[in-house]
Amino acid sequence: MVDIQGTLDDRFSSVRDVLATNLESGADVGASVAVFVDGDPVVDIWGGFADVERTRPWERDTITNVWSTTKTMTALCALVLADRGEIDFYAPVARYWPEFKANGKESIEVRHLMSHTAGLSGWEELMTTADLYDWDKATSLLAAQAPWWEPGTASGYHAITQGYLVGEVVRRVTGQSLGTFFRTELAEPLGADFHIGLPASADGRVSNVIPPPPADFAALGAVDPNSIAMRTLLNPLPTVEAVWTEGWRRAEIPAANGHGNARSVALVQSVLACGGHLNGRRFLSEAGCRAVFDEQSNGPDLVLTLPIRFGMGYGLPSEGMPIGPNAQTCYWGGYGGSVIVVDLDRRATIAYMMNRMESGIVGDARGFSIIAAAHEAIGTL
Repeated sequence: MVDIQGTLDDRFSSVRDVLATNLESGADVGASVAVFVDGDPVVDIWGGFADVERTRPWERDTITNVWSTTKTMTALCALVLADRGEIDFYAPVARYWPEFKANGKESIEVRHLMSHTAGLSGWEELMTTADLYDWDKATSLLAAQAPWWEPGTASGYHAITQGYLVGEVVRRVTGQSLGTFFRTELAEPLGADFHIGLPASADGRVSNVIPPPPADFAALGAVDPNSIAMRTLLNPLPTVEAVWTEGWRRAEIPAANGHGNARSVALVQSVLACGGHLNGRRFLSEAGCRAVFDEQSNGPDLVLTLPIRFGMGYGLPSEGMPIGPNAQTCYWGGYGGSVIVVDLDRRATIAYMMNRMESGIVGDARGFSIIAAAHEAIGTL
């Protein structure tokens, strides 16, 4: 019998049962789940092991690389700055980052970066994983290249590049790196154990992600090596082994290398769920939160080859991705299975973070089962 640690409201026992089932079946090795309502945890549980050998228990303060769930933290930073009037989502990127206008990009607006519609889903020049640790190289190459499709006409998931694009706008506006801005403006005031650029002092608490089954890129419809999907996903394709390294952890890769657990993710995103006011502090206005629902694209994504509806920095519910019963809900997840759902109607967040990766980019049955159980329980409150 798997030992599930932590606390939860009895009405959420089904959420604990789903996590226990996943751990008992081997679908999960180690994982954490958190549900916050009105900024307070009604579920904060974890279980399993922090290592593939199953020798080290997953503890309360265990953290792991959550891949693209990091994008929701980057988006929230941009939303805060937009709410302060320091960024205009409908302004040209070049207003803040003059070099960006090269190669016909004068008309690309910040909203295009936020919604994966800028046409810069990958790098034209060959990149290595180590190049991702070089902020100046990653951003200057994107500033110099031409878009791969007409900006604003379709989304094409900016799997790695979005963090550099939005992050550089944040840096130009604030003079701080994205990771520093996130830490000082959100993580530290909230007491949230989430990091974009992991300090060495936290290394001992990291659970290394466990490699997924080999990805079937042909299943993405990306058999052509020159397709947008393949050029995006394979240049570079960070290996899981690279994620275990000090170089990856110390770098700021704001689309992919955030480290945290379900509690920290749910806590930070409760800023959005609670209309911008949390723990006695206002981080942004209610109108600033609702900017998330400014739809920017709705249709087949050129990289994921799935129909995706994007708002300002987050995925929005659609027929193919219902994600919850309420209209004012947004979400995103990470390579391998992590996921965060933010329900502004119920002032709730649902987070699932784990170490054993599946091959999917947009979530899998483990997280979706937890989301379904949590939504059902939230409906009883």
